[in-house]
Amino acid sequence: MKITPVKGTNDYLPAQAELREYLQRKIGETYESCGFQRINTPILEDIENLDKSDGGDNLNLIFKVMKRGDKLRKAIEAGDPDKIADLGLRYDLTLPLSRYYANNRAALPNPFKVIQMDKVYRAERPQKGRLREFMQCDIDILGSDSPTCEIELIHTTAKALLNIGIDRFKIKVNDRRILKEILLSAGFAEDQLDSVCISFDKLGKIGPEGVEEELRAKEFAPEVIMNFMKMIGNAPFTLDYVGSLCGHTDRIDTLAMIIDTSNALADGRYSVEYDMTLVRGQGYYTGTVFEIESLDFGSSIAGGGRYDNLIGKFVKEQIPAVGFSIGFERIFSILTDRKEALKDKPAKMVLFYEEKEIGEAIRRAESLRDRYAVSLFLKPKKLGKFLNRLEEQGYDGFMVLGRDDEPRFFSE
Repeated sequence: MKITPVKGTNDYLPAQAELREYLQRKIGETYESCGFQRINTPILEDIENLDKSDGGDNLNLIFKVMKRGDKLRKAIEAGDPDKIADLGLRYDLTLPLSRYYANNRAALPNPFKVIQMDKVYRAERPQKGRLREFMQCDIDILGSDSPTCEIELIHTTAKALLNIGIDRFKIKVNDRRILKEILLSAGFAEDQLDSVCISFDKLGKIGPEGVEEELRAKEFAPEVIMNFMKMIGNAPFTLDYVGSLCGHTDRIDTLAMIIDTSNALADGRYSVEYDMTLVRGQGYYTGTVFEIESLDFGSSIAGGGRYDNLIGKFVKEQIPAVGFSIGFERIFSILTDRKEALKDKPAKMVLFYEEKEIGEAIRRAESLRDRYAVSLFLKPKKLGKFLNRLEEQGYDGFMVLGRDDEPRFFSE
């Protein structure tokens, strides 16, 4: 039998598990201090819900669960592969939250400010930064279309990052409706917008020439491509410039208010800026979208947006919603590479004892546990070698019962 975990999943050593628990706790405490409430949803969802969720490319990454027993046999005999699965593992926490809200909204406050911190699953091709099982840390506000929700989410998410030691980042904001107006003004058809956005989203990576090449490869009309390339030739894009292209000045004003207020709340600790190229991959986003970029690592560490139509798929009426998700695995990787010590945790130490001293050892450990996290170990024959291993595993010090009155710390 294999001893390694399935590709795209990880085992975590005690020090790694401790860091993960610490990060989740600090993020959760920040969310809760800002008035958000925790819920939990199952990892399994009805396959119909997942398939109809407008999840963009994620719909191709669903882990499907086959029917069981006679239902599976009949589905196989019918020769229709699409009927073999009736369940799937959730690929994010937004679709389960929408179903949850539709099912429980009569018992929930309005608006509902909610925390979800749990594992999700995507059938990714495993590589660095791409896991099949990973943690997401989400906050959402359901039931309100006020732009104050975006401001609150931006502020709370930034506060959570600062509280775990991520202190160099910028927040990018856009509105998909404004971007669509710009694309329509260039001459693209409504049914072409999603494909254009996919290419435009890559502007920062492949440049204008690369975007133009992709649009030509997709066989859009040459004159429309030319109009669009003239527009994006005026980078960097400002809201004033975008306002000259888009007739919806109220949306421009709202976006400016979100950015200005968020920057005032940031008080110089981070910046919030307009980014016309920001699209986000999920198809269910309907308006404001945002993303946080680490300035140290040049990668996205959080993202989200407004999804005003997703809950309506369950209840047949539009219910506004907006959310922000922290990229937990990327942050865990960053802080692991930094080898940063965990803050506000008790020192972890070992109390060594002889076998006949177990009763006394437990009493002594209890007297120390108001100050330290104490583990009991039988004293090994080769203490020095054992101490090296303890230090590698994140212990701060040790005591030998009957010899030491106070802990000896490795850092001394």
